[in-house]
Amino acid sequence: MIEGLKPYAEYKDSGERWLGQLPASWDLRRAKFLFREVDERSRTGKEELLSVSHKTGVTPRSQKNVTMFMAESNVGHKICRPQDLVINTLWAWMAALGVSKHTGIVSPAYGVYRPINTEAFLPRFADQLLRTPFYADEYQRRSTGVNSSRLRLYPEAFFRIPVVLPPPDEQAAIVRFLDHANRKIDGFIRAKRKLIGLLNEQKQAIIHRAVTRGLDPDVPLKPSGIPWLGDIPAHWEVRRAKQVCSRIIDCKNRTPDLIPGGGFTVVRTTNIRHGKFNIAGSYPTNRKFYEIWTERGAPRVGDVFFTREAPVGEACMVPDLPNICMGQRMMYFRPNPTVLDSEFFLYSIYGPVVRTYIEHFVNGSTVGHLRLGQVNALPLVWCPLEEQQAIVLHINKESAPLNTAITRTEREIALMQEYRTRLTADIVTGKLDVREAAANLPDLTTEPAGEALADEAPDETETEDVEA
Repeated sequence: MIEGLKPYAEYKDSGERWLGQLPASWDLRRAKFLFREVDERSRTGKEELLSVSHKTGVTPRSQKNVTMFMAESNVGHKICRPQDLVINTLWAWMAALGVSKHTGIVSPAYGVYRPINTEAFLPRFADQLLRTPFYADEYQRRSTGVNSSRLRLYPEAFFRIPVVLPPPDEQAAIVRFLDHANRKIDGFIRAKRKLIGLLNEQKQAIIHRAVTRGLDPDVPLKPSGIPWLGDIPAHWEVRRAKQVCSRIIDCKNRTPDLIPGGGFTVVRTTNIRHGKFNIAGSYPTNRKFYEIWTERGAPRVGDVFFTREAPVGEACMVPDLPNICMGQRMMYFRPNPTVLDSEFFLYSIYGPVVRTYIEHFVNGSTVGHLRLGQVNALPLVWCPLEEQQAIVLHINKESAPLNTAITRTEREIALMQEYRTRLTADIVTGKLDVREAAANLPDLTTEPAGEALADEAPDETETEDVEA
C-alpha cells in the first residue's frame, strides 16, 4: 500500500525536536490559534451520550462495549457538536481524543474545543493528526497532576502545543488517501477476525465434547439432572465451583491507580479473551496499591482468572508474571488440586454447562454481570482427577494446530494495525507525499463501503475517569 509514495522534494526544520522536519510549504501553529474552548452544558441530560477513547475517538456510547461508571444524571455534562475536538483530559497521554461527528454529551471532566476556521484546518485531518503517537507523547509531556497516576492535559497546556498545518488542499488529499487506505486495512482485519472466529468455533467443539462426555465413546451414561445438557458419564457428577475451589477471590472496590514505572502489573478484563492472556492493555501500579489490592491474597500460577463483567465469563490461567494484581470486575479461582485440575476447570468454563449458566443470568441482568454468589455457584461437570488430566491432554493435542493458526492470524492483525499507525503518522507529518496518489484514487462511491470495525474489547480508558 505504501509503494510509490515518496518524501516531499523540500523540507525545513520545524523547530520542534519531536516533530523533526516538515515539508517546506507546511506551517506550524499553536493550538490556541486553531481551537477555542467551549463549555456548553446539558440542561436535561437527554442528549446522546458519547464515548471518547484512544481506539475509536468520539463515538456514540450505544455503539460500543464501554464499562464506564454511569452517573445518576447526565445533567451538567458537556455538549459537543460535529467538528468539535473532545479530549479525555485524564487519558490524553493515550491519545484518548477525537473529532466528533455527532451532537451529544460527554463527561464534564473532558475538554471540548471548537475549531476556529474549518476551511484552514480540516476537522478530519485534525482527527488523524492529533491521535498519532507523536502527539500522544507530547500530551504526556505537557500533562500535570498531583502524582503520575493522575496526569491531566489542561486547556492552557493543550493550547500551547504546536500543530502541523499543511495547506488545505494537501490536508484534503491526505484525508482522501487515508480514507482509502483504512478501507483496505479494515477489510483485511475484518477477514482475519472472521477466520479467528471460525477457528475458535472448531476449538469450542473439541472442548464441549470432552468436558461433557469424556474420551470413552462407550462409557455408560446417566441423566445429568440438567434438562438442556442431557446425559453424562455414569460416574461423573455436577458440582459447584465453591465445592471444588479452595479460594474464590474478587477485586474489591475501585481499580488500583496507574503509576507509570511502578513495577507492579494490574490485570484487566481486556487482557483475557478466549481462554488466553494478553498483557497488552494491562497497566503498572506501585507497591502501595499492590499490597492494598492483594490483602485477601495475590493470584498465583495455577489459579484461574475470571471476568465478572465487560464481558462476562472470559477466563485464563494466571500467567507466570511477578507482582500482578486484579483490576475491577476481575476475580480468580484457586482450584483444590486434590479434586480439580486447573486447566480442566478453565476448559469447563468454556464448556456448554457454564456458558449456558452465564447466558441465563446475564440475559436477566440489566448491566450484564455476575454477582459473587452466582460465580460461587458455577456448575461443573466433574470427573475424577486422573480423567480430568487425560481430557486436558486430549484437548491440548487436538487444539494445537488451531491455536497455532489463531496466534499467527492475531499477529497478522497486530502487524497490520502497527502498519496503519506508522503509515498515518508518516503521512500527516509530511514524511510521505500522497498528493499524486490521492488524485489518482477512484471515487469513494465506487469502492465497497464495508463496515466499521467493532471493538473486541471494552474501552477501559472510560472506566475510571468520569468526574462530576
